[in-house]
Amino acid sequence: MNRKLSWMAIAAGVVIIDSIWLALDPGDFVEWKGGDPLMKAIKLVAACVLGAGVVLAAQPALSGRAPGIMPAAGDEPGPGKRQVLAVMERVADWQIAHQNQVTHHDLDWTNAALYIGMSELAAISKDAKYGKWLRDIGWKYQWQPNGHMYLADDLAVSQMYLDMYRRTGDKRMLDPTTARTEWVIRHPSASSLLIDYKDYLTLERWSWCDALFMAPPVYAQMSRITGDPKYLEFMDKEFKATYDFLYDKGERLFYRDHTFFDKKEANGKKIFWGRGNGWVMGGLVKILKELPGNAPSRRFYETLLVEMSERVAGLQDRDGYWHASLLDPGAYPNPETSGSGFFVYALAYGINSGLLDAGKSLPVVLKGWEALRKAVFPDGKLGWVQPIGRDPRQITREMTDVYGVGAFLLAGGEVYRLTK
Repeated sequence: MNRKLSWMAIAAGVVIIDSIWLALDPGDFVEWKGGDPLMKAIKLVAACVLGAGVVLAAQPALSGRAPGIMPAAGDEPGPGKRQVLAVMERVADWQIAHQNQVTHHDLDWTNAALYIGMSELAAISKDAKYGKWLRDIGWKYQWQPNGHMYLADDLAVSQMYLDMYRRTGDKRMLDPTTARTEWVIRHPSASSLLIDYKDYLTLERWSWCDALFMAPPVYAQMSRITGDPKYLEFMDKEFKATYDFLYDKGERLFYRDHTFFDKKEANGKKIFWGRGNGWVMGGLVKILKELPGNAPSRRFYETLLVEMSERVAGLQDRDGYWHASLLDPGAYPNPETSGSGFFVYALAYGINSGLLDAGKSLPVVLKGWEALRKAVFPDGKLGWVQPIGRDPRQITREMTDVYGVGAFLLAGGEVYRLTK
C-alpha cells in the first residue's frame, strides 16, 4: 500500500470521525489540540480503521484496473500472476484427462493448436508433466508432420516439435520437419489461391486465412534454428500473396477465403469470421517471436499486427468477449472463446513487445482475460468454443474443442508475462 495514500486516508478518516462526533454530541466534541487523551486515542484508532477501509475500497480505481484480476505491466508479481498460471494448469489438466475422448487424429491441426498452447504452458510451469506429455506424442509419431506434403494444416504440429527440439537439442525432433519444409521450398506449388474443397491442389498454398497460423511460424522457426534465410524468403513470399488476396485494407480484417468476398451478414455487413482473424493474429505473434530484429520483413508483420489489433480492440463486447461474426455480433450473440483467446494473445503480446500502447490496450486485454476465465467450468473445462467450421456459427456454453484450449493457453502465457 502506498505510504502517502495511507496517511491521506487516515487524515480523511480523522475528518470524518470528527464530523460524526460533532454531529452526534457537540457537547462532548474534543478537538485534537488538547482534550481528553483517552478520547484522542479512541478517535485515532477509529480514523485508522476507517482510513484503511477507504484505501482498500479505492485501490482498484486508483490503480486503474478492476479488483481481483492481476497486477498491471510493470507492477511486482503478485497473486494475479499465480492466478493466471493456476487457471492455465487447471484447463490443461482437464483437457489431458479428457484427451482420449477427442476424435481428431493426434497430428490433425486441431490437436496441433492444442500442443502449441500446451508448449507455452510447459515453458512457464514448474510441473514437468506438460512437456513430458508433448514429448510422448512426438515420440509416438517419430516427430513426423501429418500426411500431406503441402497442406498447411498438416505442418502445424511441427511448431510443437521445434519447441521440443530447442529445449532438448535432440536432432530426431528436428529432422522430419527439415525434410518436409526443404522439399516444399525446392518444389513450390503452382496452385492458385482460389480455394475449392473438392480439389486438393487448391489447398497446397495458403489460400484460407487459418493457414497463416498453421504453416508460416514453422518456416520462421526453421530460419531461426538453422540461420538459413531461405525459410524466411519462402514464408514472406507466400504470406504476402495471401495478404494481398484476402486482406481487406479498409476493414483491416481478413476474409476467411475468396468465397466470402461477395457474401454479407444479416445486417448487410461483410462477413469476417472471428476465429479466422484470430488464427491470423496468432500466427503473426508466432512469426514475430522468431524474426530477428533486423529482418527486412519485420516491419510488414509488425504493422499488420498493430493495424489488426487496433481494429479488433474496438470490436470487443462489453463483457470482454468477441463473437463468431466480428461485424454482426447481434446475429451470433453468444461469446466465442477460441477467437477471443487468440485476440487476447495477440494484444497482450503487442503490449509486451512495445508495439501497442499499454494505456489503450491493457484494459482490453484484462477485460478479455477475465472473460476467458469466466468461460472455464469449475472442473477446468473451457466452454463457448465454436465447433469446426469456415464461417460464423451459433455456440453454446457447453461446446468445447482442443483448439480453443490451445488459444486459451497461448493467451494465458502472454497475460502471465504482463506481470513481469
